[in-house]
Amino acid sequence: MTTTTGIDGSRPAGVDRTPIRRTRPLRLLRLLAYVALPAEVVLAVLLVGGVRIPGPVWAVAELLAVVLLLAEGLAYLRLRRRGLSRRAAAAELVPLPVLRIIGHELRIMASLLRWAARRPQGVDGADAVFPHARDQAALMYGFAFVCLVETVGMSYLLADWPLVHAVVLVLDVYTVLFVLGLHAASVTRPHTLTGDVLRLRQAAHVDVRLPVDRIAAVRHELRFTHEKTEGELNLPVGSQTSVTIELTEPMDVPRLLGGHRPVRVFRVHADDPRALHKQLTQALTRVRTAPSPSPGPPPSA
Repeated sequence: MTTTTGIDGSRPAGVDRTPIRRTRPLRLLRLLAYVALPAEVVLAVLLVGGVRIPGPVWAVAELLAVVLLLAEGLAYLRLRRRGLSRRAAAAELVPLPVLRIIGHELRIMASLLRWAARRPQGVDGADAVFPHARDQAALMYGFAFVCLVETVGMSYLLADWPLVHAVVLVLDVYTVLFVLGLHAASVTRPHTLTGDVLRLRQAAHVDVRLPVDRIAAVRHELRFTHEKTEGELNLPVGSQTSVTIELTEPMDVPRLLGGHRPVRVFRVHADDPRALHKQLTQALTRVRTAPSPSPGPPPSA
């Protein structure tokens, strides 16, 4: 079974498949983080709810947070000195699902900047680029407008509670940016065909590279309904897919929060599905009809 690249374009084997043996200090540090972080969240909720928190309790909580931050930083530097990469060292200190969520959020926000600068990601050197965000634009803009109206309405309703108003305003503004970022990620991360590798992407959470020689068949097939089926991955845009790709053998596709699943059939969408089908068919024909290397001279007697 073939393994594909990670959701963020990196190989997943470097993080969750080859972990180092954690020492007792690292285990204790993780346990402290599991206790301290939920406690900070509870205190924040109580504060927003108007509950008066005693000064000593608040001081202990903040001191614990500072100590935890310093300890995490020192442990990270020690792991880096032991030869671990930045990603692997962070994975030893932070649970993998948390790392993946943080990475996803950062890619969403980075996509907003790329969208504004008109700089798509991962298209340099590509033989063909296939945008796929056009048919979802109206829906995403409408959703962002609804979130914006909600932001204004909540600001008016919570005007008499300044602290609650500030917290809700931050959450509402982030929601608007998140919705726009999802669309920006689709705009700036198109499908690409580079050499004999097809790269399929969706927003900021799916990034799969398919070698063309592993493709068994490709069809121009318009679908508006997609049921979850074992061995199939649907990447709809505007609730539709237009190109179906079947592989000769399953590929391991990583999930957003970790883990993998075998996929043999991919259903994707493109603004110009006929162009995607044509280019992929030509690449598939080129790979299948490529001349075999000429044999070397016979060995001398």
